[in-house]
Amino acid sequence: MSAHHHAEAAFVPLSIAVLTVSDTRTPETDTSGNLLVECLTHAGHKLITRAIEKDDIYRLRARVSEWIADPSIQVILTTGGTGFSGRDSTPEALGVLFDKHIQGFGELFRQVSIAQVGPSTLQSRALAGFANNTLIFCLPGSNNACRTGWDEIIANQLDARTKPCNFVPHLIGGHHHHGA
Repeated sequence: MSAHHHAEAAFVPLSIAVLTVSDTRTPETDTSGNLLVECLTHAGHKLITRAIEKDDIYRLRARVSEWIADPSIQVILTTGGTGFSGRDSTPEALGVLFDKHIQGFGELFRQVSIAQVGPSTLQSRALAGFANNTLIFCLPGSNNACRTGWDEIIANQLDARTKPCNFVPHLIGGHHHHGA
C-alpha cells in the first residue's frame, strides 16, 4: 500500500446517489437536488440514482438502507430535513444507520456556514457517516447550504488527489470485504 503515497494520485470518479428530503418538492421544484447533481457531475462523478422522499423517518431509512445495500452506490448525498422544525428528522432517520459517524463534517459545515448565516448556523444539524462502506453526507435543504457544503468540504474530500487525506481510499474496493 505504501507505493500509493509516492505515486501522484489520479482523479477517481465515484458513483453517487442524491436524495431530497421534502414534503413539498417535486422533480420540477427540487432546486437543491438539481444543484448537487450539477456539482457532482461537473466534478466528474457519476449520478447513479436520485429520489425525493417525504420527511418521514421510516421512508427515509428504507430508501437510504436500500442504497447503502447497493454495491453500485459509493456515496449518498441528502438535502433537507436537518433543521429543528417539527418535520425535520433526517438526523434521527439516518444517524442510526451509520457504522461510523464523521463528527467533523457537522462541525466543519457549521464553521464554514458562519460566513453566510452567522450564529444561526447553530441550528444546522448537518451530519455525515459511513454505513457498509458507503459514505453519506446530509446537507440542509437550502441551495446556499448545499453549494457551501459541496464547494467547501465535500468536493475536496471526494477527490482522490486531495492531500493529506480524503475519503476515496475508504470507498474503493471496500464493499466486498465486509461480509463473513
